[in-house]
Amino acid sequence: MPVTKTWRPLLVALLAAVALPVAAQEKAGKKKLYCWDQDGKRICADSLPPEALGVAREEISSGSGMMRTTAEVQRALTDVERAAQAEEEAVRRTEAAAAETRRRTDQAMLTSFQTEDELRRVFAERVNLVDNSIATTRYNVTSLREGLVTLLRTAGERELSGKPVPEKIANDIRARHAQLRYNTALQASYERQRGELDTEIEQTLQRYRELKGIAPAAGDAGAATAAATPPAP
Repeated sequence: MPVTKTWRPLLVALLAAVALPVAAQEKAGKKKLYCWDQDGKRICADSLPPEALGVAREEISSGSGMMRTTAEVQRALTDVERAAQAEEEAVRRTEAAAAETRRRTDQAMLTSFQTEDELRRVFAERVNLVDNSIATTRYNVTSLREGLVTLLRTAGERELSGKPVPEKIANDIRARHAQLRYNTALQASYERQRGELDTEIEQTLQRYRELKGIAPAAGDAGAATAAATPPAP
């Protein structure tokens, strides 16, 4: 039925009456309610004060006549917590890098060495290098000690006879003593490396067997270094 001029004002009024509640609902749906804990109390407000910006809170919106939680905002971290978080992240990155390095090392080991004997030969070369360094420092320590004893005996005899110790002998004693201390520490370092190398060899061989699916032979522990180890002087 066509709308007459008499009905048109009434129709406009009805449409306006229907539109007002809808607009009101849409406007209400845009409102938020903020709730947070403060001094042991639960506080809710339609605006967030500055002092509550850094605390944990819930943001609740109303729409279609229902209240619903739309977001949960965590409180701001303290300096200590941020430092701890950064440390945890650094540890995580370090562990991930170590795992990736181990994966690449395993892959390189499988690619480079077709048999366990090939891997043993590489370790045998390292063992020889360290053992040669130990032998050299042992010889140097013995030689320096004997020379220092001779110099000290000479200086002692001159003092006992009432003669002054020449400056050259005193300087030689100081220099020989410093060299002896250095070479003694160097020898200890090489011997420590030698012990660590034995452990590294055994662990690497075990890892290689695991990757290859090889069962270790009975009495095989330490066999990688036995043939390369020279007799003690």
